[in-house]
Amino acid sequence: MTHSTPADAERRSTASIWNRQRPSGMPAHRYRDVFSRVEVPQVDRTWPDARLMEAPLWVPVDLRDGNQALAEPMDPTRKRRFFDQMVRMGYTEIEVGYPSASQIDFDFVRMIAEQHIAPEDVTIVVFTPAIPERIERTVESIRGIRNPVVVHLYVATAPVWRDVVLGKSARELKDLAMHAGELVARLTGDMPNVRFQFSPEVFNLTEPDVVLDICNAMAELWDASPERPVILNLPATVEVATPNVYADQIEHMHRNLERRDGVILSVHPHNDRGTGIACAELAVLAGAQRVEGCIFGNGERTGNVDIATLALNLLAQGIDPMIDFSEIDEVRSVVEECTRIPVHPRHPYVGELVHTAFSGTHQDAIRKGFREHEYRVADDGVSQADAEWCIPYLPIDPKDLGRTYDAVIKVNAQSGKGGIAYILETEYGIEMAKSEQSAFGEHVQRHADATGGVVTPRTLRELYDSWRSAAD
Repeated sequence: MTHSTPADAERRSTASIWNRQRPSGMPAHRYRDVFSRVEVPQVDRTWPDARLMEAPLWVPVDLRDGNQALAEPMDPTRKRRFFDQMVRMGYTEIEVGYPSASQIDFDFVRMIAEQHIAPEDVTIVVFTPAIPERIERTVESIRGIRNPVVVHLYVATAPVWRDVVLGKSARELKDLAMHAGELVARLTGDMPNVRFQFSPEVFNLTEPDVVLDICNAMAELWDASPERPVILNLPATVEVATPNVYADQIEHMHRNLERRDGVILSVHPHNDRGTGIACAELAVLAGAQRVEGCIFGNGERTGNVDIATLALNLLAQGIDPMIDFSEIDEVRSVVEECTRIPVHPRHPYVGELVHTAFSGTHQDAIRKGFREHEYRVADDGVSQADAEWCIPYLPIDPKDLGRTYDAVIKVNAQSGKGGIAYILETEYGIEMAKSEQSAFGEHVQRHADATGGVVTPRTLRELYDSWRSAAD
């Protein structure tokens, strides 16, 4: 159900005066709000006033969920390379596969068990549906792993999935989950290093009372306690609502779970509406302690939430992300090679062009920002690496991600005199007077208009030399 207020109606009315748009003809009548909105009184809702203060627990699911989304799933060599990269970056909990789904996944988990390739502080997560033979196969795969292990059990709980896919009532579905949870506990009874995770798949489309009931039952079944916590993972399996709705759903669970101090509350947002990042951030404000996602956001359909962007958003706010992205181009290279999916050049933080300014106004501001930064470093007597970062259009210092400043400003037909002056100064030590900058900028503009594309520093120097010779 969609809720509106007089203020909403006033905004729509005002917008209609100025936005004189024609009906699109798109078949909007075929769709409706299908998510379960939690009615949280505004005076009780806490997440809007909360602040991000520390990193949540990160769990990359590239080797399972991300792997399932690949046209060509990873072979053991690519899986191992990706796993090793995540360990180097500092991830201490990694979902490594779906052992009952394929022989490759099963064999990779056995490699972890037999070759002990995971550092002892890394928790290994394996994924299984609530099907007895799949659970047995999963438990078989983890025998002999010395590391902490999480067995991740899932079952779809949303009405359409219950009715169309599973053909079960909410009561029958709860019984199914409980029987599966009992089997997991019994089969791993001789493994003290094993803990449990439960995901009510499509949580965000499940009635709040239904999902709260089944999660409380699973936490009780597995005797959730602070000493041996149970992970309750709440997936926005198909993103269908605005992020504030997901935040309300998470806060409702956070405040009403019966064994809250024995539960690690986790989220797993997808990105169908393009707001997976916002959903995850608001979910953490609402009480989530753990975030599952993929590095750079691979996953089914439009992807899982991008945990690299989430982590670097924290860094840009002065919060330690607890993951090392100081060699981000190496990380991108590994991810691209293992997934065989290129990272978009405009992808936040890691894309090839995210630190590059072509616009003349942006270039001028960045150039002045660098100069002011140098003054602050000299005045404060601190190193470049320790100086507070405050440069227009650059929320993070590229050097903190292992990049140089070479790509920060590039000249094309959209550029201005400031960017041109910056390149000549940084590349060749040529400082032009303001009057020269304007005249030479017009000369470069004519060249760029005629040739198209980027004017390289070398070409810029050649243009400058010929321009100076003609002027002399």
